[in-house]
Amino acid sequence: MLLRTLLSLIGLVAVAHLAAPLAWADTYPSRSVRIIVPYGTGGGSDVLARQISARLQTIWGQGIAVENRAGASGNIGTEAVVRSPADGYTLLLQNSTMVVNPAVAGKLNYDPEKDLTPIMLLGLTPIALVAHQSSNIKTLKELVDYSKANPAALSYGSCGIGTPQHFVMELVKQKSGVNATHVGYKGCAPGLTDVVGGQVPLAILSANLVAPHIKTGKLNGIGVSTAGRYQLMPQIPSFEEQGLKPLDFSIWFALMGPAKLPPETVARIYADVQKVLAEPAIKENLSSAGVEPYAGNGADLAKLIKSDLARYAHLAKSANIKAE
Repeated sequence: MLLRTLLSLIGLVAVAHLAAPLAWADTYPSRSVRIIVPYGTGGGSDVLARQISARLQTIWGQGIAVENRAGASGNIGTEAVVRSPADGYTLLLQNSTMVVNPAVAGKLNYDPEKDLTPIMLLGLTPIALVAHQSSNIKTLKELVDYSKANPAALSYGSCGIGTPQHFVMELVKQKSGVNATHVGYKGCAPGLTDVVGGQVPLAILSANLVAPHIKTGKLNGIGVSTAGRYQLMPQIPSFEEQGLKPLDFSIWFALMGPAKLPPETVARIYADVQKVLAEPAIKENLSSAGVEPYAGNGADLAKLIKSDLARYAHLAKSANIKAE
C-alpha cells in the first residue's frame, strides 16, 4: 500500500512537472509587459514598438509600457534587457545598429549572440543615397563621372560614424570608385536638414526620411541599398540595378528578450506579434512610416545577426571605420 501511494505521488509530481511549461504558455502574460527601445522617440524602432504594443494590449489583456532608454548607440537599453529576468516581461525592440557596434567599438558589455534570445524579425527599412537638387547628379553613373572629374570636391553626410548608413556608403565608394569625404552627424535628422539646405552635397540616410523630399524635388535620389526597389520611392533604382553587386543592406528591426527565455514564451510572443503585423491597418501605418513589415522567426533573426556581425566587421576593417 505504501509503495503504491508513493508511486502515485511520484506520478502526480511528474505530470505536474511536464504540464508546467504548457500552463506557463497558457497564462503568459499574467501581468504587464515592458518593451525597452534603446533609442529616442520617433524613430523606426519606437514607431514599431508603439504600433505593436497598442494591439498586443488588447490581445493579451495586459498593459504594455514602451520605455525609451537611449544612449551609447543603443547599448544602454540593450544591457538593461540583458540583465533582466528571463521571464518574458522585459523585451527589447532593437535594430541593426546592434550588430554594427562591435565592428566599430570592439567588444561590448554583452554578446549579441549569447546574451539575448532572438524572438522575431519585425520589419526592414532601406538606406538611400541622395544629392541636393542643385547638383544635377541623379544617377550613380553621374556621381561616378562627377567624382572622377572633381576628385576632391564631394562630401557626404550620414547619421553618424559607424552607423549602417556610413557603412553602406563606404561600400558604395569601394565598389564604384566614388571619392567623397565623410561628414558624420549626430543622428539622421541633422544630416537630412543639411542636405536639403545644400550645406552638404550628398547624404546617405534612412530611405523613409528622404522619400518626401525626393517627391517634392528638393533632393535627387541616386540609389537604394536593397536588391529591389523601395515601396515609398519606386522610381529610384537600387545600387544593384546600377551594377554594384552584391549590395543588399537594410536596417532591420527585431524583437528580443534576455538569454534563456522559455521556448513556449517565445512561441506565444511570436504567434501574437505575427498576427498584429498581418493586420491591414498596422501594415498601412508601418508603410507610411517607411517600415516594411517582415515576420521572420527567431531562427531567421539569429542567422541574420550572425551574418551581419561578420560582414560589418569585415567592412569596418577594409574601410578603416573606427569609433571617434
